[in-house]
Amino acid sequence: MAPLLETRGLCKSYAAPVLIDVNFDLQAGEIHALVGENGAGKSTLCNIVAGLRTPDKGEMWLDGRRYIPVNKRTAEAAGIRIVLQELSLINNLTVAENLFLDHLPHRYGWIRRARLGEAAHEALSRVGLAELDPDLLVNDLGVGQKQLVEIAAGLSQTCKVLILDEPTAALTASDAERLFSQVRQLKQSGVGIIYISHHLEEVLELADRISVLRDGQMVVTRYRGEISIDEMIRFMVGRTLEERSALSKRRSSNEVLLKVQNLSAPPRIKEVSFDLHAGEILGFAGLMGAGRTETMRAIFGADARGGGTVLLGGEDISSRLRSPKAAVQLGIGFLTEDRKSQGLLLPKALRMNVTLARLNDELRGVGGWLRREKEIAVAETWVRQLAIRCSSIEQTAENLSGGNQQKVLLARWLYRDCRILICDEPTRGIDVGAKLEIYRLLDQLAEQGKGIIVVSSDLKELLGLCDRIAVLSAGRLVKIFDRGQWTEDLIMAAAFSELKV
Repeated sequence: MAPLLETRGLCKSYAAPVLIDVNFDLQAGEIHALVGENGAGKSTLCNIVAGLRTPDKGEMWLDGRRYIPVNKRTAEAAGIRIVLQELSLINNLTVAENLFLDHLPHRYGWIRRARLGEAAHEALSRVGLAELDPDLLVNDLGVGQKQLVEIAAGLSQTCKVLILDEPTAALTASDAERLFSQVRQLKQSGVGIIYISHHLEEVLELADRISVLRDGQMVVTRYRGEISIDEMIRFMVGRTLEERSALSKRRSSNEVLLKVQNLSAPPRIKEVSFDLHAGEILGFAGLMGAGRTETMRAIFGADARGGGTVLLGGEDISSRLRSPKAAVQLGIGFLTEDRKSQGLLLPKALRMNVTLARLNDELRGVGGWLRREKEIAVAETWVRQLAIRCSSIEQTAENLSGGNQQKVLLARWLYRDCRILICDEPTRGIDVGAKLEIYRLLDQLAEQGKGIIVVSSDLKELLGLCDRIAVLSAGRLVKIFDRGQWTEDLIMAAAFSELKV
């Protein structure tokens, strides 16, 4: 059978080669997964197919005809749509307007608001957001909700080829299952789906075929059932990865680094209280919209608090936590879940992004001038230590892969050496090898006596990494489990507890 989509000898270079003679094909009614380390070329290949990038060399064929997209619009006209890992929604437009931005229902030039609302509700229902008001501004949504809106926009349009780039990175397990159901329905209708994910278990569950990219080259393509997770990892990294060892034998001290009492942050957070001990990794679980990110932003001074107290080392610092700058000065770091709009200076060099949090102390020289040699040495050290793939430390953050952007953000806070580090979805968009390294780094920080908070939608990640797990439900902290006391069922029951009627 002739493929629906085929690429032949695709090449692309920036400062260095990103794709090298890549051949790839996709059948109608097939889910073809692309896996590989960060920077392997997966997103670049899909961006070329979707008309977002132009190849330096090579050919593409769609439905047996030569396919040369000039831009995203011409690709969409040909029936190819992409849902990007990095969100592309417009924050000051409504959810409904974002869903149907390029084909708003109208009459005589006026938008038909009632028809738009109906269509938006139908699209949102497919991804489990039936209760979301389509007239809300996207800016008022959390990252997980934004991800689902982005997916809903992609699923709402008729297409021949749908490209999903890390679609479940910010989703809970239940939301991911809902997405899988929609993807399978599209497959049954004959749509060809290119699926990029670092979650190898879901790749094996969903994909018909799996292709592995390494260093810009296509290494292998296998049918599901012909390849295991261990084999995928070996093809991805060129070696066998040792499994992460069991949680370090830490004994979190009785010293309370951070004490949060009756924290509220309207309209979502209601009287949240917990302690964080020295040498502890405290996880936060919950459903999308439970208030995990909002709680952390309120502690960090990024969002206003409506009440409650925050104590650091026994000292009430509530009145001083008026901004993220104040939190950083007090020794609190925050690895945001939204690296694109809240974490990185995308047009600036990797060097600047790594050193940004310490420009006023260690890197400040005589007369307040930046010590450039020291800054370069620091940036190069962290690039080596976290194995950040880049052409140089002068490469801009926006030209790094999503996973390498996340490493840059983590390097910033590791360099700042905060006593308390809040990590919101720290491994979102990170490949399996880098994920294990981040786990080891967090373990090491806890061993040094630092207090670590990890918010994650990946329950298995929390179970393997944390000493205790706090569960939020509908803005309330309903339960804190000690290691050895929890099960997945108990945690999920707690996550749903405040939603029962």
